[in-house]
Amino acid sequence: MLFKLFYLFTKIGLFTIGGGYAVIPLIEKEIVSRDWLSQDEFYELLAITESLPGVFATNIAALVGFKIAGIKGGIIAALGTIIAPFFIILIIAAFFSKFQENLYVSKAFKALRPVVVALIAAPCYNAIKANKMTLKSLIIPMLALFLMWGLNVSPIWIVVAGCIGGVAYNEIKQKTNYFNK
Repeated sequence: MLFKLFYLFTKIGLFTIGGGYAVIPLIEKEIVSRDWLSQDEFYELLAITESLPGVFATNIAALVGFKIAGIKGGIIAALGTIIAPFFIILIIAAFFSKFQENLYVSKAFKALRPVVVALIAAPCYNAIKANKMTLKSLIIPMLALFLMWGLNVSPIWIVVAGCIGGVAYNEIKQKTNYFNK
């Protein structure tokens, strides 16, 4: 299992262009299709990963690996996401100064931008579809988006407010359930 985790996350790290969020559909497809995790379990880990500091792809790999094979699985999966990109960046850094002004290289990087946006949008759409989200459930994300873009509120404050709101909501829900028994 450890070798399978390492191979899978190395392959994902090797062929993912666009970084963090672009790996979500690849990891989801590979993990859920192998029945290593259910789609709900994957989305729970994805939600946890969103609140962790650090590199998104490595964090999600570590959590998935941990869920599947314990601490060793988490370490092996995280290493898988790190090794391939590390060597690719070393190679690019060695030759980039020679090619950075090349018209074709510049156009290739610009052409990849919409692909990365699509790779980020796909898991958002799948999460909405899987959870049968309604307009009511989109109010908080839309409010957060408005606060960040419209009023220039720092995303840090949005995350802090979300954490406080989530804790308060769960406390109220538990007390309400306690009294309704």
